[in-house]
Amino acid sequence: MDLKNILTAVREGSMDIEAAEALLRENPADRDYEEMGFAKLDTDRKKRSGFAEVVYCQGKPDEYIGRIFRKLYEAEGEVFGTRASEHQYELVREFIPDISYDPVSHILKKEKEKEHIGCVAVCTGGTADISVAEEAAQTAEYFGTHVERVYDVGVSGIHRLLSKEGTIRKANCVIAIAGMEGALASVIGGLVRNPVIAVPTSVGYGASFHGLSALLTMINSCANGIVTVNIDNGFGAGYVATQINRLAERGKING
Repeated sequence: MDLKNILTAVREGSMDIEAAEALLRENPADRDYEEMGFAKLDTDRKKRSGFAEVVYCQGKPDEYIGRIFRKLYEAEGEVFGTRASEHQYELVREFIPDISYDPVSHILKKEKEKEHIGCVAVCTGGTADISVAEEAAQTAEYFGTHVERVYDVGVSGIHRLLSKEGTIRKANCVIAIAGMEGALASVIGGLVRNPVIAVPTSVGYGASFHGLSALLTMINSCANGIVTVNIDNGFGAGYVATQINRLAERGKING
């Protein structure tokens, strides 16, 4: 049943709104996307998931990336890209002159003013992890989350982490980002009642195997309430943390 027939049935009274909504959700053919030949931009994503499409910039050809950013900006009034280079920033500026670029997180964005709700704490083992942490933090902020940054609180000086325990415990979700052996997530998992998202980073000497050592530590943690994303995946952590934060805030309202 196509969209026109569904709407006609609702207008004529032969189908109620709930049944029409169920049909529309089941039929991906009626969902919107922007056909560009080299890309199909998922302009329906925010309606489906609550999060607009984000651009993964690394590897995008020069001749396409600016046009992708412009189309998404036209559709949403804001746009967000990860793993961008300064070269790509210069290319996109030709299409969106006031877009901003952060060389630490490699995030390229133009965003609306918005309310930032709840709280997610983003913690790092060391200063070398901040690039990944900023990808996580700025992702969460872009999607409307209030973020508390707690950087350089690794287990080699655990008193630094304990001095920030109150801030971390108040968060609806904690993102623990660390390289080397990746023990930070386990320590935080033993301190807080809310979910911990562990992010292994590729920081460390040879036997860390570009983050594999931290990854294995985090997925084998004996602390409860920890889930682990891929190596250096700050974006994935910030996205899931925002989902958790939204659910927590909704529960406060409904509870």
